[in-house]
Amino acid sequence: MFIPLRDDNPTTRIPYVTVSLLGLNILIFFFQLFSPSGLEYYVLRMGAIPYEITHFTSLPIPNVPRLSPPLTLLTAMFLHGGFFHLIGNMLYLWIFGNNIEDYLGSFRFILFYLLSGLGASVTHIIFNPNSQVPMIGASGAIAGVLGAYLILYPRAKVLTLVFLFFFIRIVPIPAAFVLGLWFFLQVMNVGIGGGVAWFAHIGGFLVGILLIKIYSGRRRPPGPFVKPTGDKKYFH
Repeated sequence: MFIPLRDDNPTTRIPYVTVSLLGLNILIFFFQLFSPSGLEYYVLRMGAIPYEITHFTSLPIPNVPRLSPPLTLLTAMFLHGGFFHLIGNMLYLWIFGNNIEDYLGSFRFILFYLLSGLGASVTHIIFNPNSQVPMIGASGAIAGVLGAYLILYPRAKVLTLVFLFFFIRIVPIPAAFVLGLWFFLQVMNVGIGGGVAWFAHIGGFLVGILLIKIYSGRRRPPGPFVKPTGDKKYFH
């Protein structure tokens, strides 16, 4: 088991969009949590249900007015089912999101994030067209961020908490290994279930790679990772 804590890849601008996404996801979660309607109400109301998308219909759910199915593909990206679901997603977004925003610029990063999330949802729907279980979470969009980071900064070091039996250490590991292992685990977990949309993670990751390659072809790539020096840098 491993948990990334931070990277040593500095940025040249303040990651306004990444911080805003973090804040928005956290605020929405606590609104869900403390709303009189309860957490589950918003999952049922605003989560993306594959059956609705593939059958062009809305399922009747007692006492829950569903949003338009196409709209739920967007709203589902900002809902979470519990603290660990939220914390895990926000940790990965915080570590890797600012570098992708730094590379793309804020406006392009917003588009990249949303397109990755949509691509993740579509992938899940393709493999589960008749599922009537709502899909929620930012992990598909964040998987796109991870895919882009793997392409742009494979040699950046990620300070990682590693658990291996009695071995517990914090060690710097190349991003290529951390993110490559993360993707491998998503693929290996397909079919296990457990309430996790593994195909969404895989789809988001691959869409992120595709999008960053398309954009990189139009501008100079960042080149090999080199940790710069100087005061005008923002770290996390």
